[in-house]
Amino acid sequence: MLPAYLSHADCLKHEMGAQHPESPERLGAVSDQLLMRGLLDYMHAFDPPLATQDQLARAHSADYLQQFADTGANVPEDGYVQIDPDTRINAYSYRAALRAAGAAVMAADLVATGKAPVAFCNIRPPGHHAERAAAGGFCFFNNVAVAILHALDTYGLERVALVDFDVHHGNGSEDILAGDQRVLMCSSFESGIYPFCGDVPKAANMVNTGLPSRSGGKAFREAVSQHWIPALDAFRPQLLFISAGFDGHREDDMGNLGLTEADFEWVTRELVGVANRHAKGRIVSCLEGGYELSPLGRSAAAHVKVLIGAD
Repeated sequence: MLPAYLSHADCLKHEMGAQHPESPERLGAVSDQLLMRGLLDYMHAFDPPLATQDQLARAHSADYLQQFADTGANVPEDGYVQIDPDTRINAYSYRAALRAAGAAVMAADLVATGKAPVAFCNIRPPGHHAERAAAGGFCFFNNVAVAILHALDTYGLERVALVDFDVHHGNGSEDILAGDQRVLMCSSFESGIYPFCGDVPKAANMVNTGLPSRSGGKAFREAVSQHWIPALDAFRPQLLFISAGFDGHREDDMGNLGLTEADFEWVTRELVGVANRHAKGRIVSCLEGGYELSPLGRSAAAHVKVLIGAD
């Protein structure tokens, strides 16, 4: 039984312009590093399906789903439709978003049913800024929230945790999951940058640890050790999801936290420990941010190496 690796060519077809940082090349940067380090030899690759409307409707409103479907169906073949100042879609974006969410759902199925011990989804568009009724921040469907709610409703789980270490707060995940006592969400992020929220949690099931600019790895590790791990151990999740954003790396100018591959490796090891204590080791990790290709690939490889037990 090998760890699962989920990705799809549809995710490469979504693009927002030649100079946009959320580029198709991000997926290649990750897969190339996994291949070069031999990590894919220890993983079973799966071909994920498109998410269904019923799966999406657990996390998103019916009006939003219809609006996005209508917008996606009317994009010119060689043009774009602007969603917000930083986010737009091309003719292939809607299908790519369905595929990314479908990958997260399939990963949850594989891990929850014991067909894979852990899973990593190398997918785009990312998802953690997508709210229940709004796209934004390069995100359209909240991949990880869709998968979490699917797992809860399908497998009779009582406690599922989401950990988000992207440099930007997962405001969409918080919007969807706040107040759901079946879920504990832990989010670290750089305070004062997009989406300009998160320092005040929306509900008691949110553990938000905003960090000042230039905090570095020491402050990040202290926040995780002091706030996340005790909360996760008290919650005792039966399944753990990770929104794995690597834009907190010191070489990525999307943020200014100053993290390194060693920090992502360390936090993954801590989360594997939580999963081993409470969730039979079961983890689903979904790619979120990370926009400088070299540090993205290196950081994702450091994360996956620990996730699959190849460290």
